[in-house]
Amino acid sequence: MTRLHVVAAVIRDPQGQILIAQRPAHKHQGGLWEFPGGKVEAGEAPAVALERELAEELGIRVTAARPLLQVRHDYPDQAVLLDVWQVDAFTGKAHGAEGQPLTWVAPRALLDYDFPAANRPIVQAARLPDRYLITPGELTTAELLNGLHRALDSGIRLVQLRTPDNFDPQYRDLAGDVQGLCTGRAQLMLKGPLEWLGDFPAAGWHLTAEQLRRYAPNGRPFPEQRLLAASCHDAEELALAQQMGVDFVTLSPVMPTASHPGAPTLGWVKALQLLADCNLPAYLLGGLGDADLTGAWQAGAQGVAAIRAFWPTQA
Repeated sequence: MTRLHVVAAVIRDPQGQILIAQRPAHKHQGGLWEFPGGKVEAGEAPAVALERELAEELGIRVTAARPLLQVRHDYPDQAVLLDVWQVDAFTGKAHGAEGQPLTWVAPRALLDYDFPAANRPIVQAARLPDRYLITPGELTTAELLNGLHRALDSGIRLVQLRTPDNFDPQYRDLAGDVQGLCTGRAQLMLKGPLEWLGDFPAAGWHLTAEQLRRYAPNGRPFPEQRLLAASCHDAEELALAQQMGVDFVTLSPVMPTASHPGAPTLGWVKALQLLADCNLPAYLLGGLGDADLTGAWQAGAQGVAAIRAFWPTQA
């Protein structure tokens, strides 16, 4: 079956809302909502196709865009490759030039709309920021809360609470304090036994690679409204994450790190190869920081995850 190459756009307005369109009833997946875009013509570069399709479909001219995600999906009657771009700036007023209904929605509201199955990873990518802060493990509670407060002030919107022993009961107490600090400001991801899930209904959960291997055959442990992530290090673990239906992954270590000196690294080339077969939003982790964001996007990643690079220096 020939794979149809399609560009799709996550278009954000200055308020951070995202534009979605409803498919005509007579088309494939008719009546469902989608991210605007269309077919890439033979010999056409995806960026060129994106600009052309959005001009034809919405009457806008793209002025700032970057790669966001690639999704390969096989429907019973059609195999597609979705080449997804994030559009951060455009000129003109978006309108349904082909008569299609449009609406601007907050990222968190995307889950309220019905999308084709191939769009599910795009919905998750659209809800996620490009930086994922993992807290250092060698801090006192006061140092952790103070530093996290400053990180949130700097714009961090996705946080993993990491301690030397994520399975220690004291971690549960600390998680309660951190959840309070993150409420209304950032999405908190916790780690630990799945038996703790009910104690923190507002938090997402980040599985270790060991947990991923153990629980993936059982499927997703909670509904889609709650974020689920997993730590991955190779193609097998990425496949398990997709099987489980997680919302995003970290892929590591890309480069040498102070926390794991001497550990084998993937390097940029291997990371890019692994992401090419991954339909999930992925944060590259290991020796990376803000300066590596563009490289991560070009490699097909959602962005960068980091401990030290994103942790604020002492005020």
